[in-house]
Amino acid sequence: MTSRREELAAKYFNCTERERAVFEAGIKLGTIYHQFVGTPVAAANVEILEKAIEDGVRVQPFVKDVKVGISREALRRKKDEFDYQTLTGPMMKVELTVTVGGTTVVAAMDYKDDLHYPLMYVRGIESK
Repeated sequence: MTSRREELAAKYFNCTERERAVFEAGIKLGTIYHQFVGTPVAAANVEILEKAIEDGVRVQPFVKDVKVGISREALRRKKDEFDYQTLTGPMMKVELTVTVGGTTVVAAMDYKDDLHYPLMYVRGIESK
């Protein structure tokens, strides 16, 4: 079922449904990265932070599923009261599924050792 607002918004996209689905997935991954990098993180709140990111993304348009993992190996103990760690791109692993019309995109973000970079990329596209 397509709402009137979805129909109105679709007029602004001068692209195919497939391109729109990829665009939507990219927007969501970029949002995750730029909204949450820098968030204080520790073993005590890592699961809460993962769930908060997932829940925040799930309410966005076209999102069907999202899984966020934060590397436990990257977490360290506090050295003193003034020491705390913040979330970085290399610590995150994300898989996101977006569906626009009959097109589903699975996109991901994770650190690639060979690139020394937290890469956002398309894993697959299926169209009905």
